[in-house]
Amino acid sequence: MPKASPIKDFLAGGVGGVCCVVRLQTMPKPLPGQAPLYSGTFDCAKQTIVKEGFRGLYKGMGAPLAGVAPIFAVCFFGYGIQQASSGKERKYAGPIDCAKQLYREGGIRSVYRGTAATLLRDVPASGMYFMTYEWLQRVLTPAGHSRGDLSIGRTLFAGGMAGVFNWLVAIPPDVLKSRLQTAPHGTYPNGIRDVARQLLREEGIMALYRGVTPVMLRAFPANAACFVGYEIALKFLNWLAPGL
Repeated sequence: MPKASPIKDFLAGGVGGVCCVVRLQTMPKPLPGQAPLYSGTFDCAKQTIVKEGFRGLYKGMGAPLAGVAPIFAVCFFGYGIQQASSGKERKYAGPIDCAKQLYREGGIRSVYRGTAATLLRDVPASGMYFMTYEWLQRVLTPAGHSRGDLSIGRTLFAGGMAGVFNWLVAIPPDVLKSRLQTAPHGTYPNGIRDVARQLLREEGIMALYRGVTPVMLRAFPANAACFVGYEIALKFLNWLAPGL
C-alpha cells in the first residue's frame, strides 16, 4: 500500500466532497391551534415540488457547492495527517445577498452567527465519522490483504455507515444551529443556550431530532459516494504521482 500523503488526501477529499453533494428543521413554529407547515418529510417534499417545482428541492445549493469541495479537502487532509502520524417570499436572493443582509443586521458577528453551535456539531461528529470509517475498513479487510484491496461494495458500506453514525451525533446540535441561524436578529441574545432552553421547554427533547428522516435517507448514499470518490481519486493520484 502506498505511503500516506496529506497532499493526495487533500485533493482526493475535495473529489469526495463533490460526490457527496433541511427545510424541515427550520420550518416556522405554528401558532396555537394551527397545523404545522409540513406534516413530515414527504409532505415537505410534496409541497416544495408543487409550489416550486423540482428545482425547489435544490434551493440554496450554490453556497454548499462552493464550499463543500474545500471543506472536505481540509477534512480529509487532517484525516491523512492522522494516518501518517415554504410558500413564503424568499428572504435571500442567494449567498452573496444573504451575507450582505446579515452584515447590515448586525455586522460581522451576524455573518458568523452559529459558529460555536457549528463547532459543537462538527467536532464530535467528525470524530465519529472518521473513527467509524477507519474501524469498518479494518474489519472488512480480508486477512492477508491491505485496505487498498477493498472492493467498491465494501467501501460503499463503510462510507455509508460512517455517514449514518456521523449524523446520529450531529443532528441535535445541527437542529439548534439551524434554529439559531434562521431566527430574526436578537431572538436569542445568549446564543445556542437560549435556543436549547426554549426548544426543550416548548417542544420537548424529541424536537432535537426533527428532520432525522431526510437526513438519514441522505446520509448513507451521500457518504458512500463520498468515500468511494475519495478512494478512487486517491488511487488515481498514487498512480499518477507515486513518489508524492
